[in-house]
Order: sequence, then structure tokens, then C-alpha cells
Amino acid sequence: MIFGLIVAIAVTIIGFAFSHEIIAVAGLPPEIEVIGETFLRIFAFALGPNYLLIISNAIFRASGEVHKPLLTMFVFSAINVLGDFVLVFGISPFPGLGYPGIALSTAIAAIIGMGINFIFFSFPRWRVLYRRPWTVSSRTIKTIVNLGWPIGLLQIAWNAGSIVLYNILGRLGDASIVALASLTNGLRIEAIIFLPPFALNMAAAVLVGQNLGAKNPDRAAAVGWKMAWAGVMLISAISVCIFIGAEYFASFLTKDPAVLAETARYLRITMFSEPFMAMSLILSGGLQGAGDTRGNMWVIIICMWLIRLPLAALLALVFGYGAVGVWVAMITSMKMQGLLMALRFHRGKWKTLQME
Repeated sequence: MIFGLIVAIAVTIIGFAFSHEIIAVAGLPPEIEVIGETFLRIFAFALGPNYLLIISNAIFRASGEVHKPLLTMFVFSAINVLGDFVLVFGISPFPGLGYPGIALSTAIAAIIGMGINFIFFSFPRWRVLYRRPWTVSSRTIKTIVNLGWPIGLLQIAWNAGSIVLYNILGRLGDASIVALASLTNGLRIEAIIFLPPFALNMAAAVLVGQNLGAKNPDRAAAVGWKMAWAGVMLISAISVCIFIGAEYFASFLTKDPAVLAETARYLRITMFSEPFMAMSLILSGGLQGAGDTRGNMWVIIICMWLIRLPLAALLALVFGYGAVGVWVAMITSMKMQGLLMALRFHRGKWKTLQME
């Protein structure tokens, strides 16, 4: 957690000092750039609490205390949603801040969530964390680096790829605003679809890791596959419903006819890749639980940078398919990601990884 806080402070300084340059890299339309800079500056100051919230939640899940992060994130979400209304529109005695209130609400929720987890750490089982003296352990740092650098590089590559994708959509001329709004709306709806696979991803990481710790790799593999196929079947059923009612679900987020139509089209196209997304997400959790973070990294980087981005630029900008070309590139890369992740898990090299 201390290491995470140090990293967060460094990233906070970079994010605040270079917010304009970072947003400019995305190539967004001028109307959106100003909003993006404001959000980034506010979020930069919330990175420390957010990092500690994520890390402490992971510690509780790995120890089997899943109810603690559940309670913390319930409070986090409630404060975030309530804060949106209070700070955006202004409810006495709080002033209406407009869209910056959304970012500020999230930052406040992260600080409170972090505080709740540190209260949990004061319980008898975790009280040892507060005992001194604290010493620097080179062995622990080495383990963190060995396990963490592939995940860190993966996150950098994924988010940088997302910025490039926004850049491609920003080059569509008059259609760019509609395309960007449709992508944002579609991702919000997909975020709800992602909830079961995310839950199974976390469960797979814990159960695969615990079974390997119990010297039972075959049971670890069986658990991973069972969770993956359960997720695929569930997401397939949800995807059919979203495909059929695409306009209905899109109407919750926009009333603009052009954005509504493009959001519905985005949903209908991307629903074909959701089962593969579930397979990839759940099995990646199993690989992470086994310590195979490098396998995760290579699969996702290859699919993002060698398939999604080149194909999106080719279809959208060279062949002139516009936003539809980007949506097709996204589902193509996600299908490959699901298949490659399944192949990695099937080969089973993660069963014999030795991690101190």
C-alpha cells in the first residue's frame, strides 16, 4: 500500500502538471478538450485514495473477506451517485458546480471508501499492519515488481490504446461528436454487462490462487473453466436482450436522434463479441491468481495494438466506413482476445509457475 501511494503521488504530479498535453494527445474535438482537462485535474488529486482503495479491496478479497470490499464499494457508489446530484445541480448548502461536480463527487467517494477500509484494517486480524518498526523489504519489492510490471504495462497499453481509438474517432470530421458520444454511451451500457464477468474475474483469481496454494492445479483449472463457461452463457443471454432492445436501452442515455441511432448500432455490433469478452475477462482473473501476469499482458497488448487499432484506422479512415469501422475493429479484437486467453489458460503453463 505504501508503494502504491508513492506511485500515486508521482502520477498525481504528472497528471496535474501536464493535463493539457495529456488530453491533447487524444485528439478530441475542442469542445471536449476543456471538459477533459477539468476532469483530469480533479481526478489527479484523488489518485492516492483511489489507489489505496483498490489495493486494500484486493487484499481483503485475496484473504477471503469479500464482504468488506462489498460494503466499502456500496458506500462508495451511494456517495458518488448522491454527490452527483448535490454537486452538479446544487442542493443547499452546496453550490451547483456543473459537470466538475461529477469528478469531485467521485474523488470524495474514493477518500471516504479508503477511510472505511483503513477502519477495517484496525480490526484484530489486520492490526499488525500498524505495528512498528516498518522496514523496507527488498524481497517484497522484487515480488511486487515481478508480478506488477506486466499488469502496469498492460494498463498503460490499454489506456493508451483507448486514447488512440478516441483520436481515430476524432478524425471523422462532422461525425466525430456523434461517434464519440455513441462510444461513451455504449461503454456505459456495456459496463453493466461487464459486472458479472468482473465478479467472476475476481473470484477466479482468488479460487485459482487458493487451489494452487493447496497443491491442486487440476482443481484450479476445473474451477477456472466452470466459471468461464458460466459467464459466457450468462453474458450470451444478456447480449441477446440488449441486441433486441438496443434503441430502448440507448434511449436512457440520449434523446438526440443521431446519437441514439449510432449508440443502438454500436450496441448491436458489439453484442457479438460480449461472450468472448466474458471468456477473456474471467480466464484472465484465473491467470492472475496463478501469477501469470505476463500471459495476460501479451494477449491484451497484441489484440489492442496489432489488431484493434490498425484495423480501426484502416476501416474508419482509409476505407471510409467511419464509426462502423471502429466498432467492427473492436469486436474483431475482442473475439481474438477471448480465443487467445482461452488458449493460454488451456496450455496450463500457469500450473507450474513458482513464485516466492
